[in-house]
Amino acid sequence: MNDGVQTIIFPIQDLEKGKALLALLAGAEPYMDEPYYVGFKIGGQDVGLDPGARDKGLTHPTPYWHVADIRAKYQALLDGGATSVQDVRDVGGGKLVASVRDGEGNVIGLIQDAG
Repeated sequence: MNDGVQTIIFPIQDLEKGKALLALLAGAEPYMDEPYYVGFKIGGQDVGLDPGARDKGLTHPTPYWHVADIRAKYQALLDGGATSVQDVRDVGGGKLVASVRDGEGNVIGLIQDAG
């Protein structure tokens, strides 16, 4: 079971410029504004800016599927032929993320909310 794509993360080098541009686009201020991540809620969608994304193998905007069991879904994708970009890890407060690369080179992110 999953809740579909609800988050997209953009790798960014200049966080301040990216934050200003996205605030103009969203017409709102970020709900989270930290040196390691800036997040906006736009029409029920989470849009994030991650200055460390490239170091994690994310070089393009990455959609994140919200799933109930990230470890099982991550393993199923690997078993289905995907390759690991980022193993399951806690990003704070019990929220787990991971990412894989499909056979075409697209990165697919997974998120399991704390619960």
